Amino acid sequence: MGNILVGTCSWTDPALVASGWYPPGARGAEGRLRYYAERFGLVEVDATYYGLPSTRNSALWAERTPDGFVFDVKAFSLLTGHATRLGSLPADLRPNGAKGAWVRAGALPPATVGEVWRRFADALEPLRAAGRLGAVLMQFPPSLRPGAAAEDFLDRCLGRAGSLGWRTAVEFRNPRWYAPERSAQTAALARRHGAALVAVDSARDLPSSVPPVAVATTPELSVVRFHGRSPHWGTGGKEDAYRHRYTKEELVEWIPRIRALAERTEQVHVLFNNCCGSAAVDAAETMSGLLE
Repeated sequence: MGNILVGTCSWTDPALVASGWYPPGARGAEGRLRYYAERFGLVEVDATYYGLPSTRNSALWAERTPDGFVFDVKAFSLLTGHATRLGSLPADLRPNGAKGAWVRAGALPPATVGEVWRRFADALEPLRAAGRLGAVLMQFPPSLRPGAAAEDFLDRCLGRAGSLGWRTAVEFRNPRWYAPERSAQTAALARRHGAALVAVDSARDLPSSVPPVAVATTPELSVVRFHGRSPHWGTGGKEDAYRHRYTKEELVEWIPRIRALAERTEQVHVLFNNCCGSAAVDAAETMSGLLE
């Protein structure tokens, strides 16, 4: 059976820092990460979705964590087809005369997009060199629906990620990708690119709800992400969309699925994204106990 690592989708979330989970002696950046890494073997870096990471931070993260600790890193929004704040691009890559506060990759020169990919990859190199880089999470927007144009984009995007030597995990935010009549094709697409198809737990019975499809698509890795079951999932702001405290019963539902993934892959990453005070770390600790 594969190794199962459990963690949360940030160790720096303001709601977590304010919750009191970190003791007084672990309030600085270094202290928080060291304290977190004593309790979990995995974390997801979500800040890299909002802005390019830095080589210096990656090196510090590697230095402050023990051997065997793993960082999954969320891809920068521009790389996965999301609208991206102009201000989050490096100053020398911002287009002259751009109108509006947002931009997509298709509106930028190919050379600029290529440079963004290069800088993102370079920033992850200290983590990779230290053996700390787990998966790069390629999370695609709800606007990306199944179809020929989407598959062409995915082939180019995932092909580029693969050429950089990353282990990738693919998460779709549009539920059509996981619909019964489509899920086999979606799994085949992930398998073709050697990517882990992310299994998702979120609100049930909403138009934006993603069904809990858990299938192993690569022998190296499977990923499960728990977003919480807020009724505002997919519609509300972050505070409302992720406000959920998992019950033990809700987590127990996933134990057979996670163990089945572990039977088929070398490693399973289980991540909690219900960023509401200490809700994510509490759920991660409960899940760790259930899996033991």
